[in-house]
Formats: sequence, structure tokens, C-alpha cells
Amino acid sequence: MTAKELREKYLAFFKGKGHTIISGKSLIPENDPTVLFTTAGMHPLVPYILGEPHPGGKRLTNFQKCIRTGDIDEVGDPSHCTFFEMLGNWSLGDYFKKEAIAYSYEFLTSKDWLGFSPDQLHVTVFAGDDEVPADEESAEIWQSHGIPRERIYFLPREDNWWGPAGKTGPCGPDTEMFIDIGIDPCSADCRPGCHCGKYFEVWNDVFMQYYKNEDGTFTSMERKTVDTGMGVERTIGMLQGKSSVYETELFKPVIEMIEELSSKKYGSDRETDKSMRIIADHIRSATFILGDEKGVKPSNLGQGYILRRLIRRAIRHMRKLNAETEALPKLAARVVEMYAYVYPILEEKKETIVSELDAEEKKFSDTLKKGEKEFEKMLPNLLKNPRKIIAGRVVFKLYDTYGFPMEMTEEMAEENGMTIDREGFNKEFEKHQELSKAGSDKVFKGGLADNTYEVKKLHTATHLLHKALRMVLGEHVEQKGSNITSDRLRFDFSHTAPMTPEEIKKVEEIVNEQIKRKLKITFAVMPLEEARKLGAMALFSDKYEENVKVYTVGDFSREVCGGPHVDSTEELGFFKITKEQSSSAGVRRIRAVLKPA
Repeated sequence: MTAKELREKYLAFFKGKGHTIISGKSLIPENDPTVLFTTAGMHPLVPYILGEPHPGGKRLTNFQKCIRTGDIDEVGDPSHCTFFEMLGNWSLGDYFKKEAIAYSYEFLTSKDWLGFSPDQLHVTVFAGDDEVPADEESAEIWQSHGIPRERIYFLPREDNWWGPAGKTGPCGPDTEMFIDIGIDPCSADCRPGCHCGKYFEVWNDVFMQYYKNEDGTFTSMERKTVDTGMGVERTIGMLQGKSSVYETELFKPVIEMIEELSSKKYGSDRETDKSMRIIADHIRSATFILGDEKGVKPSNLGQGYILRRLIRRAIRHMRKLNAETEALPKLAARVVEMYAYVYPILEEKKETIVSELDAEEKKFSDTLKKGEKEFEKMLPNLLKNPRKIIAGRVVFKLYDTYGFPMEMTEEMAEENGMTIDREGFNKEFEKHQELSKAGSDKVFKGGLADNTYEVKKLHTATHLLHKALRMVLGEHVEQKGSNITSDRLRFDFSHTAPMTPEEIKKVEEIVNEQIKRKLKITFAVMPLEEARKLGAMALFSDKYEENVKVYTVGDFSREVCGGPHVDSTEELGFFKITKEQSSSAGVRRIRAVLKPA
């Protein structure tokens, strides 16, 4: 079964179970300060999981492109990827464990669908602890489908519990499904979750049935939701009987091109295979980030930093293979060719993808040569250190003086039997007010965005700000991104020149005038075409469902949005812009806060 067939089968199966097929969203999350990228299919659905009604109803299904960088150092093994596609289905207060597990079992084992043997299927459930009891309900449901008790494993919170990302919020146990590929167990303790390769995880059903309170206790929620995820790459690897996701059609054409560019053969030795997998994975990820609806460009901060790291790591491994230089644009073109049938935007943005990779490759080539040369000069003295640790200040010097990424120094250190002082590097990094690794670690955790009242207020304020900017600066102003925490909002918009103090003051006055007017905020679900006719603002480059939610703020603004919002502008207090600056070419950035009136 190909990836194309798997996507089609999954959507057809759940459509037959009364689910609305919705479109996947951007890799760049909206209003979620907890992550740099969309890391799971649930991220674009956060407001609806938290209670907002979805225009598609209570049963939804889709496939979603995702990026996870927390496991970047694992990439190169048979199964880890930074970019992947996730198939998902959701119940928003409709069905729960009984139906979700039944659907999972049927899709996995029925000969009409994936056709895995029930004898291959092993599952895990939450073992329970002092705070929440064991998920015996899920175990009993699996048993009712013929899975014997000895193939149901009760695992602790770190394995079978989801959320919340913050201190409070929805959370609950999950049940994970594994396929036994038939090899001998590595030990008497071998079980799903073991890294020996015997058990391959293909699906995860999350049951959000609890709410974690401020005091750390858990309350059972009346409105329970189901969130599931099946990885496309791993599942087709299993279905095709491959020992690695890199042997499937989602990677093979890229690896074949790497072979041509390097004159090396995949399968010839372990290090060559690892480098080819890293290159194939990273160029696929970089292509999707650059070719996203809200695509970002390489930089030293946030998403741009991750993109740059992926590109530069791919370049370094191309050099390790003695491959042809400036090859990444060719590899990216191959990725576009492979995926354009399902993600047409990649073809639309092909020129941008290729030109950005070409520029970054040329820029980094010089950086790499200088940094590697300097590292080699330092190496004899570094090896004299009996602890075999490279000091943080040395790592930072390579970064600050030569632009040599910390991760590259770390890799070269490992190749010479050494480690680096990451903590020391972070301290040096923080002194220079750049993105510290400690900070980026936090945003990789992912999860439900903060849904506090403060966030709702600030989210509502972005609607007023958007309209006010168009009134003051012109109709060319369009939202290019936003990020909201419980303390402030950040709003990116299209505009070429810095705002004058007078323009900033005028925008603040317009927003605060609407707050004083105590405008009611309402929403309605309607077809997208009707929303357009009513003049609702929307990012029409985005993908929308056939029916959308339209929020109206009195007689002031109307905008397509998922929510959440407060009920009246009078709840917002006093709006103040704290900073206006450039974000990127042709895009400005505003930071603002709400203060008590």
C-alpha cells in the first residue's frame, strides 16, 4: 500500500463513520506559544478540543503535515523523521473509548482496510498512579475485540498519558497500538515501547477525560474528547514490509538522487546510510517549511533557526559523503515533484524554495570551511583535556566568531570521542540576547495552547488591531502571523515602512474606542462564500473548510477565525502597543498588552 492509498483509505473509512473530512493546516501554528511548529494533527484544532464548536461538526478527520525537532539527534536511525504526516480522527464531545477503540481495531485488522493480523497487534494502556486510576475501561474494550490480556500492557504516565502542556487544562490516558514484526525479543522484559525494533507503534488514541486543576488534582470532565494520530511514514513502512521508513517511496527517490550526487551506495555501510537518511529527512523538512502557506526563511531565531539548522546539517552530511556541492536545490526539486499531487502549494512556491536553499548553501559553505578549519586547529589541545569536554566558551567562540552552529561542533566533538559543555554554551548565548537552547527546549514540548481568560482577551484584541491597522495604514495590511501568551500579543502584518508615532497612537485610539463602546462579540457558522460576501476578513491563502466560523465585533469588524474570544470588548481593559519593528522583508511586527482600564 502506498502513502497515497493509505491517506485515501483512512479518510474514506472515517467518512463512512460519520466524520467530516477537514483540510490540514499550516506548519506554522497560530496563537500557540508552546510550539515553533505544528507537531501533531491536534494543534490546529486546539480551540475546538477546548470547547469551541467546529463548523464541521463533532466528528472530524484529516491528514496533517507536522514537524518535530525534539528527536533531531535520533534522525538517521530507521524510523525517526523531523517532517511527517499524521492521519487523525477526532470526537469533540461525541463518541468516546468504546467507539474509538472499535474504529482503530477495525481499520487496522479488517481485510477491507489495512489487514494486519489481529495476532500481530499489541496495545498499551495507562497503568494508573496515586492521582488517576488505571485505564481498565480501555483494557476491557480491547479484550472484547479479542486482544488477550497478555498482549495488553499497563504502562506509567510517561508512556501512556497526554497533557496538559501548562499547569492546568484537559488531559487524559491514551492507548497505543503496536505491530509485532516477528523478530525475537531482546530480553525477558521486551514489550511495546522497547527500542529493539520488535514492536512498531502505528497509532495512538488519546482520551481527554480529565481536567488538571490549579492545586494539581484531576477532575473528570463532562465533555470528553478523543484525539488520535497515525503516522503515514511508519504505517506504510510496516504495510510494505520494510525495515526502515527510508526504504519507502516517500524517501527512496531522494536517496537515489543522493547516490547519484555522491557516487556512494545506500546499504554499503552504516555511516553512509546514516548520512543519507539525515540528508533525505532534512531536505524534505526544509522543503515543506519553505513551501508552507506561511513559509519562513532561514534566520538565527525561532522557526528560522530550526530551518537553518536542518539545512546546514544536511550540507555537512553531503560534505561527509564527498557529494557534489550546491546539491540541495536539486534534492528539494525532487521532493516537490514527489509531493505536489497532494500539496500543490509546493509547486507554486518551488522557485522560492530552490532560491532560498541555493542562497543558504552558498552562505554556509564558507562558514563551514572556516569553522571546520578552526576546529581542526583547536583539536590537538582539546584532546589533551582528560575529561574530554569542550568548554562552553570555546563552542560559543566558534559560533560567534565563525558562525559555526553549536550542533555542528557537538557532532564533530562526538566523532572525536568528546562532548561539549552545553550549559556553558547556553550561558554565553544568553549573554548575547539570542535564542538559548534552554528556551527552545521549552517550546518543543508542545501541547494545548494556554486557554486562560487573558489569552482570550488578547486574541480578541488582535481582531480590533487588525481592523485598526487597515483603517490607518491601508487595505494592503494583512495578518502574516500572530503569537499570544497570557502576558502579551505579537502580531505580524504586511507593510513596508516603519509606523510613525502618530500612526501608532491613532491605532491605539481606534482600538480603545471600540473597547469603550462595549461591543458584543458573536459568531456564526456559514459557507466560506457567504462569509466573503459579508466582507469577512480572512487569510484567503489559507485552507478553509466549506463552512467556517465568522466572528463579528459589533459594527466594527468581521473575521473568519476559530476562536476563542470574550463576549464583549468592555472586558479588554486598555490596549497599549509596546513595540513596533521589522519582522522580515515587507512584514512589520507589533507587540501589545492589555492593562486594567
